Amino acid sequence: MTLFQAKEGSNEQTARMKQPFWTTRRITRLAVMIALSWAGSLLKIPSPTGTVALDSATGYYAGVKFGPAEGGIVAGIGHLFTAAMTGFPLGLPIHLFVAVQQAAWAMIFWLLSTKVNLWVGIIGGIVCNGILGPLMMIPIIGTGFAISMIIPLLVGSTANIVVAALAYKKLKKVR
Repeated sequence: MTLFQAKEGSNEQTARMKQPFWTTRRITRLAVMIALSWAGSLLKIPSPTGTVALDSATGYYAGVKFGPAEGGIVAGIGHLFTAAMTGFPLGLPIHLFVAVQQAAWAMIFWLLSTKVNLWVGIIGGIVCNGILGPLMMIPIIGTGFAISMIIPLLVGSTANIVVAALAYKKLKKVR
Protein backbone atom coordinates (compact mmCIF):
# COMPACT_ATOMS: atom_id res chain seq x y z
CA MET A 1 0.00 0.00 0.00
CA THR A 2 1.39 3.39 -0.97
CA LEU A 3 1.08 6.65 0.89
CA PHE A 4 -1.72 7.78 -1.41
CA GLN A 5 -3.87 4.67 -1.02
CA ALA A 6 -6.37 4.42 1.78
CA LYS A 7 -7.12 1.24 3.66
CA GLU A 8 -10.17 -0.55 2.42
CA GLY A 9 -13.27 0.77 4.12
CA SER A 10 -11.68 3.98 5.45
CA ASN A 11 -13.20 7.36 4.72
CA GLU A 12 -11.93 10.06 2.36
CA GLN A 13 -10.65 12.25 5.21
CA THR A 14 -8.35 9.48 6.46
CA ALA A 15 -7.01 9.06 2.93
CA ARG A 16 -6.31 12.78 2.67
CA MET A 17 -4.52 12.79 6.01
CA LYS A 18 -2.10 10.15 4.72
CA GLN A 19 -1.04 12.28 1.78
CA PRO A 20 2.20 14.22 2.20
CA PHE A 21 1.94 17.97 2.66
CA TRP A 22 4.13 18.83 -0.33
CA THR A 23 2.06 17.51 -3.22
CA THR A 24 2.56 18.81 -6.75
CA ARG A 25 -0.86 20.43 -6.62
CA ARG A 26 -0.09 22.27 -3.35
CA ILE A 27 3.34 23.45 -4.53
CA THR A 28 1.81 24.79 -7.75
CA ARG A 29 -0.99 26.52 -5.85
CA LEU A 30 1.52 28.06 -3.42
CA ALA A 31 3.67 29.28 -6.31
CA VAL A 32 0.71 31.04 -7.91
CA MET A 33 -0.40 32.55 -4.58
CA ILE A 34 3.14 33.72 -3.77
CA ALA A 35 3.43 35.31 -7.22
CA LEU A 36 0.15 37.17 -6.62
CA SER A 37 1.47 38.21 -3.21
CA TRP A 38 4.54 39.67 -4.88
CA ALA A 39 2.27 41.63 -7.23
CA GLY A 40 0.35 42.92 -4.22
CA SER A 41 3.59 43.98 -2.57
CA LEU A 42 4.00 46.53 -5.36
CA LEU A 43 0.80 48.30 -4.24
CA LYS A 44 1.96 50.29 -1.22
CA ILE A 45 -0.04 52.12 1.42
CA PRO A 46 1.77 55.17 2.85
CA SER A 47 3.44 54.40 6.18
CA PRO A 48 6.57 55.41 8.12
CA THR A 49 8.43 52.31 6.91
CA GLY A 50 6.97 51.91 3.42
CA THR A 51 6.30 48.24 4.15
CA VAL A 52 2.51 48.34 4.31
CA ALA A 53 1.12 46.96 1.05
CA LEU A 54 -1.47 44.65 -0.45
CA ASP A 55 0.94 41.73 -0.08
CA SER A 56 -1.04 39.70 2.44
CA ALA A 57 -4.42 39.69 0.66
CA THR A 58 -3.48 36.49 -1.15
CA GLY A 59 -2.21 35.02 2.13
CA TYR A 60 -5.56 35.68 3.80
CA TYR A 61 -7.37 34.29 0.75
CA ALA A 62 -5.15 31.20 0.65
CA GLY A 63 -5.76 30.67 4.35
CA VAL A 64 -9.53 30.77 4.18
CA LYS A 65 -9.71 28.83 0.89
CA PHE A 66 -6.94 26.23 1.22
CA GLY A 67 -6.06 26.10 4.92
CA PRO A 68 -3.97 27.76 7.59
CA ALA A 69 -0.58 26.40 6.55
CA GLU A 70 -0.88 27.67 3.00
CA GLY A 71 -2.25 31.01 4.13
CA GLY A 72 0.56 31.43 6.64
CA ILE A 73 3.26 30.59 4.12
CA VAL A 74 1.91 33.02 1.52
CA ALA A 75 1.30 35.86 4.00
CA GLY A 76 4.75 35.53 5.59
CA ILE A 77 6.57 35.45 2.27
CA GLY A 78 4.42 38.33 1.02
CA HIS A 79 5.65 40.56 3.83
CA LEU A 80 9.25 39.61 3.09
CA PHE A 81 8.75 40.68 -0.55
CA THR A 82 7.51 44.10 0.54
CA ALA A 83 10.27 44.51 3.13
CA ALA A 84 12.94 43.47 0.62
CA MET A 85 11.70 46.00 -1.94
CA THR A 86 12.02 48.78 0.63
CA GLY A 87 15.46 47.63 1.81
CA PHE A 88 14.38 46.01 5.12
CA PRO A 89 14.02 49.40 6.85
CA LEU A 90 13.63 47.83 10.31
CA GLY A 91 16.38 45.26 9.77
CA LEU A 92 16.08 41.65 8.64
CA PRO A 93 15.47 40.12 12.11
CA ILE A 94 12.52 42.43 12.79
CA HIS A 95 11.04 41.80 9.36
CA LEU A 96 11.38 38.05 9.89
CA PHE A 97 9.42 38.51 13.13
CA VAL A 98 6.77 40.52 11.26
CA ALA A 99 6.61 37.76 8.61
CA VAL A 100 5.91 35.24 11.38
CA GLN A 101 3.22 37.59 12.69
CA GLN A 102 1.68 37.82 9.21
CA ALA A 103 1.60 34.03 9.02
CA ALA A 104 -0.11 33.90 12.42
CA TRP A 105 -2.68 36.53 11.43
CA ALA A 106 -3.56 34.57 8.28
CA MET A 107 -4.00 31.45 10.39
CA ILE A 108 -6.21 33.34 12.87
CA PHE A 109 -8.25 34.70 9.96
CA TRP A 110 -8.72 31.11 8.75
CA LEU A 111 -9.69 29.90 12.22
CA LEU A 112 -12.24 32.64 12.89
CA SER A 113 -13.65 32.59 9.34
CA THR A 114 -14.15 28.83 9.21
CA LYS A 115 -15.09 28.12 12.82
CA VAL A 116 -17.26 31.19 13.53
CA ASN A 117 -18.03 33.17 10.35
CA LEU A 118 -16.37 35.36 7.76
CA TRP A 119 -17.35 38.64 9.48
CA VAL A 120 -15.70 37.60 12.74
CA GLY A 121 -12.64 36.54 10.72
CA ILE A 122 -12.48 39.94 9.04
CA ILE A 123 -12.72 41.84 12.32
CA GLY A 124 -10.28 39.51 14.09
CA GLY A 125 -7.73 39.74 11.30
CA ILE A 126 -7.90 43.53 11.17
CA VAL A 127 -7.50 43.83 14.94
CA CYS A 128 -4.61 41.34 15.05
CA ASN A 129 -2.63 42.88 12.19
CA GLY A 130 -3.61 46.51 12.74
CA ILE A 131 -3.42 46.77 16.53
CA LEU A 132 -1.95 43.66 18.15
CA GLY A 133 0.96 43.45 15.70
CA PRO A 134 2.36 46.93 16.38
CA LEU A 135 1.75 46.57 20.13
CA MET A 136 3.81 43.37 20.14
CA MET A 137 6.67 45.39 18.63
CA ILE A 138 6.85 47.96 21.47
CA PRO A 139 9.71 46.18 23.32
CA ILE A 140 11.70 46.07 20.08
CA ILE A 141 11.03 49.39 18.33
CA GLY A 142 9.55 51.58 21.07
CA THR A 143 6.13 52.95 21.87
CA GLY A 144 6.19 56.02 19.61
CA PHE A 145 7.07 54.15 16.46
CA ALA A 146 4.67 51.30 17.21
CA ILE A 147 1.81 53.75 17.75
CA SER A 148 2.69 55.57 14.53
CA MET A 149 2.24 52.29 12.63
CA ILE A 150 -1.28 51.57 13.92
CA ILE A 151 -3.23 53.77 11.46
CA PRO A 152 -1.34 52.65 8.33
CA LEU A 153 -1.59 49.02 9.45
CA LEU A 154 -5.31 49.33 10.17
CA VAL A 155 -5.82 50.74 6.67
CA GLY A 156 -3.58 48.08 5.12
CA SER A 157 -5.13 45.26 7.13
CA THR A 158 -8.62 46.34 6.20
CA ALA A 159 -7.73 46.57 2.50
CA ASN A 160 -5.97 43.18 2.48
CA ILE A 161 -8.65 41.32 4.41
CA VAL A 162 -11.58 42.86 2.56
CA VAL A 163 -9.98 42.01 -0.80
CA ALA A 164 -9.40 38.43 0.42
CA ALA A 165 -12.92 38.07 1.80
CA LEU A 166 -14.54 39.46 -1.36
CA ALA A 167 -12.44 37.13 -3.54
CA TYR A 168 -13.34 34.20 -1.32
CA LYS A 169 -17.06 34.98 -1.46
CA LYS A 170 -17.00 35.43 -5.25
CA LEU A 171 -14.88 32.34 -5.93
CA LYS A 172 -16.40 30.12 -3.23
CA LYS A 173 -18.47 28.11 -5.68
CA VAL A 174 -15.63 27.65 -8.18
CA ARG A 175 -13.75 24.36 -7.90
